[in-house]
Amino acid sequence: MTLGKDAAETVLAFWFEELGEQGWFQPPEGLDDVIRDRFLALHLEMARGDLSAFHSTPRHRLAAIIVLDQFPRNMYRATPLAFATDWLAVREARRLVEAGLDRELDVHSRCFSYLPFEHSESLADQDHSVQLFSDLGDANYLDYAQKHRDVIARFGRFPHRNAFVGRESTEAELEYLSQPGSGF
Repeated sequence: MTLGKDAAETVLAFWFEELGEQGWFQPPEGLDDVIRDRFLALHLEMARGDLSAFHSTPRHRLAAIIVLDQFPRNMYRATPLAFATDWLAVREARRLVEAGLDRELDVHSRCFSYLPFEHSESLADQDHSVQLFSDLGDANYLDYAQKHRDVIARFGRFPHRNAFVGRESTEAELEYLSQPGSGF
């Protein structure tokens, strides 16, 4: 699959129509393999950083964000590669929001355009995430944004990533990780 309008539409159809809300939050068995088989080449191509082919519409920008933020978390689960394109996803999300183009998207689409901020280990990005989700007006999404921000405010990073990215966990992080629901 090559970059461009058709690729963006394929990503959006897969994410919003084929997979849908249930699949986002309760992934079906084998989803990681499906995403890897269908979108690995596209992700690798986009990871090179030239995403101008995805800048034609707000929805196409959203497709780029999904490929860079959501897909690697599935394709590369439990490895450092799961987070390797986060910086690109944040860059694209920031461009979308700063241009006001997020306001042209529906609630679920806006949520996925804001998630790169929630996934960031920068407190400034986390604060931005909470503000964006607050403006969105969905209490459930806002609750998750606040929980993510609280972890970054407390630890300066997501402790559940430590083992995957080769970081040593502190005693406080280990205590936190022993609590139910700590790994998002």
